[in-house]
Amino acid sequence: MTRDRRLTPSNGRVAALSLKGQVEAASFVEGWSRLVAVPVVALRDAPEGRRERELLRGEAVTVFEERDDWCFVQAARDGYVGYLPAAALHEGQPPDLRVCVRATHAYEQADIKSADLFGLSFGTRLRHLGQAGRFILTDAGHVPAVHLTPMAVMEDDPVTVATLLLGTPYLWGGNSAFGIDCSGLVQAACLACGIDCPGDSDLQAAGLGVPVTDGSPPRRGDLLFWKGHVAWVSGPDMILHANAHHMAVAFEGLAEAVTRIEAQGGGPVTGHRRLG
Repeated sequence: MTRDRRLTPSNGRVAALSLKGQVEAASFVEGWSRLVAVPVVALRDAPEGRRERELLRGEAVTVFEERDDWCFVQAARDGYVGYLPAAALHEGQPPDLRVCVRATHAYEQADIKSADLFGLSFGTRLRHLGQAGRFILTDAGHVPAVHLTPMAVMEDDPVTVATLLLGTPYLWGGNSAFGIDCSGLVQAACLACGIDCPGDSDLQAAGLGVPVTDGSPPRRGDLLFWKGHVAWVSGPDMILHANAHHMAVAFEGLAEAVTRIEAQGGGPVTGHRRLG
């Protein structure tokens, strides 16, 4: 059986203990848990390799190997495997808050005029350490309370969530408000609504929601797939997607998009799926 490299925690030197007897590796380990310690970090296909996805501060990974300042990891959110700089990880405490707006800042003090430490994307996970007026003290600094919500509180409309990222620059493999791609937009919206979601569009097309095969027209919240691309249906004859044509998250007429994508060599719509 051919295993998907993106989802198989094995690199030849080391593999997850659960794969013993299924793959070849010099050693098999249980791995150890770590959290992302920086605002956003690329998950690469090799040390110094190509960015395949991104992880945000507070997201959990299992580390199977640390070698030459790089860690071979598997992301908890979707099982995606890759390499992160060891310096981008820490032990940390489990987060209990997440950023619920497009982006925010962590401040040194509970004061909008204090030094801002760094920007934080939608979906960032933080640990609540205390309240300071209109700010919450987190493990990343002081963050405006209005920009945070408890991790347990789920959104109820993924299209509304995706609209928060309207205008975000397109970035292949991106998963943040600083840069995102088509599948990253779908995943961010689904996760905020408590819907498990793979990281890449081909994986989403294979298992997210259920296929619509009766010829019924797309409706809000459906997903349309092309080869290598995915878009939210946001309304009658309208889609919302992160795309390289606009180089941003943008609304586009469905008929216009279908014509444009096919004319550019992207082919026809290959799938139509509906969430639960």
